[in-house]
Amino acid sequence: MTTLRIGYESYWMLSAAAGPCPPLAPDSVTEVDTVVVGGGIAGLSTAWELVRAGKHVAVLEADRIAAGVTGHTSGKLSALHGFVYARIRDTHGAEGARLYARSQQDAVEHAARVAAELGVDCELERRPAYTFVESADHADEMRDEADAAREAGLDASYVTGTGLPFAAHGAVRVPGQIQFHPRKYLLGLAADLRGRGGLIHERTRVVGLDQGEPCRVTAENGAVVVARDVVVATHYPVFDRALMFSRLSPRRELVIAATVPEASDPGGMYLTPERNTRSVHTAPYPFREGQRLLVVTGEKFVPGTAGIGSVNARYERLAAWMYERFPDAGLVHRWATQDNDTTDLVPYIGRFHPATHHTYVAAGFGGWGMSSGILSGRLLAAHITGAALPAWAELYDPVRLHPRETTAWLRRQSTVARHFVGGRLTPSYVDSPDEIQPGAGAIVRIRGRRCAVHRTAEGEVRALSARCTHLGCLVRFNDAEGAWECPCHGSRFDVDGSVLQGPATRPLEPREVESHDDLSG
Repeated sequence: MTTLRIGYESYWMLSAAAGPCPPLAPDSVTEVDTVVVGGGIAGLSTAWELVRAGKHVAVLEADRIAAGVTGHTSGKLSALHGFVYARIRDTHGAEGARLYARSQQDAVEHAARVAAELGVDCELERRPAYTFVESADHADEMRDEADAAREAGLDASYVTGTGLPFAAHGAVRVPGQIQFHPRKYLLGLAADLRGRGGLIHERTRVVGLDQGEPCRVTAENGAVVVARDVVVATHYPVFDRALMFSRLSPRRELVIAATVPEASDPGGMYLTPERNTRSVHTAPYPFREGQRLLVVTGEKFVPGTAGIGSVNARYERLAAWMYERFPDAGLVHRWATQDNDTTDLVPYIGRFHPATHHTYVAAGFGGWGMSSGILSGRLLAAHITGAALPAWAELYDPVRLHPRETTAWLRRQSTVARHFVGGRLTPSYVDSPDEIQPGAGAIVRIRGRRCAVHRTAEGEVRALSARCTHLGCLVRFNDAEGAWECPCHGSRFDVDGSVLQGPATRPLEPREVESHDDLSG
């Protein structure tokens, strides 16, 4: 039987290898109909829809396609999104909730059709989705959500029995949803896209956008792509023309995966908002006969706010929860994912800002990027090709601004301001690099400036500017993933300063470390 390397990496990444796509040649000029910035599920879905419609499309990805958020998701494709329908009904009215349900369920069915059409073996399985609670504290809220989801058009019901091996006080159930291998699905799309003449360029980080006619996109190596239309599908927009950084809240979430006997499969996809969110489902695991892969997600936090030692502690809490409820589980993988919440819980999909007719965006999926990414592809392709827009286009319009968003927007700005100003008023986290253990990192004052200092496993000390290159907030160290994170807008950097995740596009600047006196002075 094939063996799989065990480690703290995404199972989806480890179990679906792909050959590289060439980067754009330095200082080259390429002309296409549409350039898509970002090679995740939203970007690749959009590019694939456009290529099928006869457009010449180029996808530019800063790293590897299907390797960012999509390569580290939980692998659920569902229209049941926790406690979302009652809240959208309150914010956008009953019709808004119906349009949300129709669009999300349409995305679920579209993925099934595409996988069948292309013959992609993405381990797609139909399962019911549940939002559940273990205590009676949220029982009324659960019943209200069941009513709201049913009124929105989903085949939703309130139940007290589930397939979980522990008691749930109540749950919302929606049948016929999907769990699948997201990376295999996207690699299938990418192969078909290239087969139809589409271009994919990896290791091509975009740093500039000129929204003229035509538009011009510039990569950090000087390469330029000229196109009539541009789609920004970088998870968090790398350009702030629409001031979306003030309307998006980043959050990171941990994922662990364990083997369980097939008999222990709970037979569905489950999510509870309790205990800082817990999500459970399984996937095929061909590497161990008679076993399924149990995928457990939870422990949400804002990047850069977890504190020293906190992320590892969160992993331990998540694992303890799993072992308590699935005692025969055997941990084999752990990873983390990241997404952004909008102020009204509905993603931004459409024109980037009011002044443009050729630049589009897909962002703010709120942890439900599989369905919203596929939805983005269909909606943005309709915008660009001039096809009839679906009924839900206005609901997702990024230009929208509902009165009830104002309070959430002000709260978001207050949080960012606390990080931006408070980070500068708070003393350095450690007084000397001598306090930093191998493999750890902390903020240290060097020559009067706060620097992000990391000590390698071999004891070498590396110092970087602690100021995020996006808007200047101070970064913090994530001990479990060995990365610097910005608490304001979610940018992430490797210990050498290189960008792991936007919206930042430039690395953290290195700082000279000449002696112990330089470090502690």
